[in-house]
Amino acid sequence: MHEADSDGVQQVRASLTSGTVELPRVGAVRAQDGAAEPYMLVDAAGVAVEPVRWWLRELVLGDQSSLTVRSYAYALLTWHRVLWFVDVAWDRAAESDTAALVGWMRSARNPQRRGAAVAGTVNVRTGKPSPAAGYSAATINLTLAAVHGFYEFHRRQGAGPLRNPVPEGRHRRRALAHRSPLEPVPPFRRGRFRQKQQLRAPRSIPDALFDELLTQMRCDRDRALLTAYVSSGVRAGELLGVRAEDLDWTRQRIWVVSKGSRELRMAPLSPQALHWVTCYLDAEGLPPAGEPIWRTRRGQPRRPLTYPAARRVLQRANEVLGTNWSLHDLRHTAATRMAGSGVPSLPDVQTVLGHRDIRTTSRYTEPRLEELCDRLADFHARPPEPARPTIGYDPTDLAAVFGA
Repeated sequence: MHEADSDGVQQVRASLTSGTVELPRVGAVRAQDGAAEPYMLVDAAGVAVEPVRWWLRELVLGDQSSLTVRSYAYALLTWHRVLWFVDVAWDRAAESDTAALVGWMRSARNPQRRGAAVAGTVNVRTGKPSPAAGYSAATINLTLAAVHGFYEFHRRQGAGPLRNPVPEGRHRRRALAHRSPLEPVPPFRRGRFRQKQQLRAPRSIPDALFDELLTQMRCDRDRALLTAYVSSGVRAGELLGVRAEDLDWTRQRIWVVSKGSRELRMAPLSPQALHWVTCYLDAEGLPPAGEPIWRTRRGQPRRPLTYPAARRVLQRANEVLGTNWSLHDLRHTAATRMAGSGVPSLPDVQTVLGHRDIRTTSRYTEPRLEELCDRLADFHARPPEPARPTIGYDPTDLAAVFGA
C-alpha cells in the first residue's frame, strides 16, 4: 500500500496521533529457551515476525545483553502494532508512521501505571513527582532508537525502505564524534520526534521515612530484600539474581552479576541485612543449587521472585503510607548514605555502585532538599539574639542612661 494514494491510511494515522482511538493489543513477545534466541516477536496468529527475528539474532551476535534484546523486542512490538493498525507493511513504512507512533505514545495510557497521578503532581511526603499516566519521554526515545536500528540493519542487508522511517539525529552524532570521555557532553539539538528528557536529581529516602517503610514489610523475606537493597546499593535485578553460593557470611558481602559488564562484582551487606536474610533462609530453607535465594511465598513449587513481584511489595507499602517510593530509590538511598558518611571516598562509592564515570557518582554528594528545608526550619525557629551595644560604648554609661 503506497502512502501517496491512500487517504484512509492518512486518516487512521491522524486518529492515532490525536489519541482518539485505542491501539489493539495484538501480537506478543515470547521468551525462548536458549541464549541464541532469548526472545521472539509473534503476530496475532502466533507466527514469528521474521524480519524482527533476524534483527534480534544480530543483537545477540553483537553480545547485547538479554535485557537489551527484551526491551528492543517490546519496542518493535509497539511499532508493529501501529503498522498493523494502519495496514502498512513493515518495508513500506514512512516518517508519517513514525509520527503516528510518537503521537499515540504521547497520548495513550501506559498499562504499567497503576493508579498513576496526574502529570506534574508531587507526593507531599516524598517530594517525588508522580509518574504520568502515559509513556515517559525515555520510553519513547528508546522505541525510536530501536526502530531506527531495526531499519538500519535491513538497509545494510538490502531490504526494507531506502529511507529510514525514523530520522537520524545528526546533531547528536556530530556533537559526540571524536569526544574524549573525560570532557563534558556538549549541548546539541534533539533529532526529529525525539522527546525532551529531564535530568532529575537522585531521590533518596530519609531515615525516618525508611524506618516507616521497613515496618510495613509483611515478612522476613521482604525485610531482608529492603535492607539488602539499601545497604549494598546494587540494582534491583542484580540483587534478585543472588544465589546461596553468592553469599559471603563471614565477610558480610554478596556477589552479583553487573548489569553493564555482566561480570561478577562484590557488594557489601550490613549486619541488619544479614540478620534478616538469616531469618528468611532459616524459615524458608535454601533453594535448589544454582537458583536465586529470593522465592515466591505462594504456590508450589516456589518460583524465583521476579522484578514485578518485588516492585509490588513496595507498592503495597506505598498504598498504606501514602508514598511513591520505587526500588531504584533504595539504590539512591544507599549511594547517598555512603557518599554523605565521609567514611568511603567518592572513588570507593563509585566502585561499589559500579558506575563507569565518577561524575555520575558525584551527584550523590549534593545536599538533599529535605535536609536543606530542615536546616532552614531550625534556623527560623531559633530565638532572636539579645541586643548588644556597639563596640566603644561603656556598658556602665548605657545602664545609667537607659536603665538595666
